[in-house]
Amino acid sequence: MGLEMDKKGGVHPEDIKLAMKGHVKDGYMYNPGSKLSEDSQHYNAEPTLNDKVQVLVCVVPADKAALLTQDDVRKIRDIRETASDLGIPQLAVITKIDLACPLIEKDLKNVYKSKYLKETMQKFSDLVGIPMNCIFPVKNYHEEIDVNDDVDSLILSVLRRIINCGEDFINNMET
Repeated sequence: MGLEMDKKGGVHPEDIKLAMKGHVKDGYMYNPGSKLSEDSQHYNAEPTLNDKVQVLVCVVPADKAALLTQDDVRKIRDIRETASDLGIPQLAVITKIDLACPLIEKDLKNVYKSKYLKETMQKFSDLVGIPMNCIFPVKNYHEEIDVNDDVDSLILSVLRRIINCGEDFINNMET
């Protein structure tokens, strides 16, 4: 479950903030209607570095990025502000790029040639404040039987960046 784009679904934004700080124990069932309370058995009062979030990743389908409401944007920006206060690096992954752009659907190698995708990423960046160099496009596997090097290349690129950001965050915390 993620933040979701409707009021009745998704994780409560305050729970995301508590999770970033390491206060959410394994096994907690997120409830969109109410946040985790300090007296809950799932509240971790004394989080360690291992309990805390090292990287915040916002995942948005390319065809939905332009449909974010003001409320969605406010939630994302609020969560990002908390992450920034905690020094947590933030990235975004724009998924389903082939479904949003015919040029990319025809040939995934056009991913960085697509004006439509660049505009979509720029609009998302402007809305939520994540810099363009921290937004990564990926194609989802959904009907393919075999793996594809071009799809894997995009996915592995963002995974490498997430790992590097997390390692940098931990190294900075230890110094």
